[in-house]
Amino acid sequence: MNGAGEGRSTDGAGGRSVAGGSDVEGLLRRALAPVEPPADLSARVRGRLQSIREVAAEELEGWELASMRDPRNWVRPAVAVLGGAAAGAGLLLLGRHQRRRSRSRGLLERAERTASDVASSARKIFESR
Repeated sequence: MNGAGEGRSTDGAGGRSVAGGSDVEGLLRRALAPVEPPADLSARVRGRLQSIREVAAEELEGWELASMRDPRNWVRPAVAVLGGAAAGAGLLLLGRHQRRRSRSRGLLERAERTASDVASSARKIFESR
C-alpha cells in the first residue's frame, strides 16, 4: 500500500490529516511564538505609573497630622503611600529594564542585575535624605 494517505490519520475535529504529529508541532510552534509588544507600550506604562505617583503625592500633601488621631483616617494616607511606592518601584524597574535589555543574556543575570540596581537606587535615595 503506497497510497497518499498512508501513515496519516484524521484528527476527528476538522478532518485534517496529521502526519506523525509534525503538523501539531508546527501549529504549537506558531501559536507559542514570541509576540513583540506594541512600540508605545513602554511609554503608556510609564505615563500611567507617573500619574499614579503624582496622585499619591497630592493625596499625601493634603494630609493633616492632626486628623491622624482617629484610626478611621489612616486608610487614605496608607493607600497613597503604598500606591506611590509601588508606582515608583515600577518606574525604577521599567527604566532599568529598558537600559539593560540589550545587554542581558539570561533570566538569572537579569534578576541579579535588577536586584543590584534596586539596592543601589534605594541607597542613593536614603543617603540623600
